[in-house]
Amino acid sequence: MDAKPTSAWPNAPFSPSTLPRNPKLLIVYASYGEGHLQAARAIEEALERQGIAGSSIKLVDLLAESNPFINQISRRFYQNSYTHMPALYGWVYDRTRPMKHNSLLGGWLHSFGRDKLRRILAAEQPDAIVYTFPMFAAPANRRGYPVRVPTSAIVTDFDLHRRWAHPCVDRYYVATEELKQELISLGIAEQRIMASGIPIKQGFAENGTPGHFERKHDFERKHEFTQDRPALYRRYNIPSNRPIVLLMAGAHGVMPDIPALCDALLQEPNLTLVLVCGRNAQLAESMRSQYQEASISNDLMPKHALNLSGAKSRIHIFDYVDTIHELMQLADCLITKPGGITLAEGLAAGLPLLLYRPVPGQEKNNALYLQAKGAATIANTPAELRRAAAALLSNPQALLQSRAASHALGQPNAANRIALDILFHCPIMEEASSIL
Repeated sequence: MDAKPTSAWPNAPFSPSTLPRNPKLLIVYASYGEGHLQAARAIEEALERQGIAGSSIKLVDLLAESNPFINQISRRFYQNSYTHMPALYGWVYDRTRPMKHNSLLGGWLHSFGRDKLRRILAAEQPDAIVYTFPMFAAPANRRGYPVRVPTSAIVTDFDLHRRWAHPCVDRYYVATEELKQELISLGIAEQRIMASGIPIKQGFAENGTPGHFERKHDFERKHEFTQDRPALYRRYNIPSNRPIVLLMAGAHGVMPDIPALCDALLQEPNLTLVLVCGRNAQLAESMRSQYQEASISNDLMPKHALNLSGAKSRIHIFDYVDTIHELMQLADCLITKPGGITLAEGLAAGLPLLLYRPVPGQEKNNALYLQAKGAATIANTPAELRRAAAALLSNPQALLQSRAASHALGQPNAANRIALDILFHCPIMEEASSIL
């Protein structure tokens, strides 16, 4: 099927009732960090909003299901090197970044899960495969299954590891035009690549409308969400009389130096600090013990939040927050580690980004790209971060410029765009066209 134009998109959800049957889709991810799974779920939810039955969508952590032992060992190596030996992680990333799919190492990495994928294809007979992690198990797409299954790859960073470039991939969805041009330079046809943005939760989508793809030109973040801001202040029990700095420790709360960062930021008297600890219950408890003087009950406040009164009442500590788009709506800037999904969320919210100690590899490259675009500032010590936050919040023009840069890069409807494009390129669409 010829590629559909990417300049115009329908303003109504996809209608499966026009098809002879409900399309079946297989979404393959890996559990290295949280981002690949979050992207997979964002696509799953976007497909469901287009009318695809949830029972027709299958998510597979391919390595975990096919090789649990190898998955556990490789995840442990990833987490330990990423957290404790970042220089080693960056060295491995940079050395393998130009790796071709048919190199000895590349072919070996793509072979993981091949037999498992072949069995899944035979059992599920999907109309399309979507990858949010570059482990393509290519031969399973061509042998042992009678029909060529269209395959898509969703790149979840602002940097391109060449492992993503693979002959089994029919369509690519990337964060930026620059990544699209990089894929073109590798010999991939332009019509097979969409600079869609990174898929994120529907809560970030403009107007909350599944089929609405028009971009606003007004970059004032307060107009990008339909939720009532005063109601959000009440719900999270956060005062609105000072600038709000949102500090996200990551889905698993592994961002370094959180206590030192909070101490440094709270030395600035004119800001409110909102700390999200993710699933790191130990970090959340430790921070609450450090700052707690008294808790204040509020029926409108989510149970996962804790508000602190007294001299240290300017810090608000949360566990994992599923409705993070609401906190981003209230924030004036975002401090985070530069993972692709969180960055995409911050950009969709139009937030200036302060990126702390990016790990060499895709994180560092993500950070450098957004810094060059004017949407982010990199800080490597708590003191640097405090100065950067103070300089930004005390300069309305700088704050506005950074917000505008973020808004220009934001793609809040990426998941919807990708979901529709995947459906448009399913073979079942050709079947429906031939019937009509």
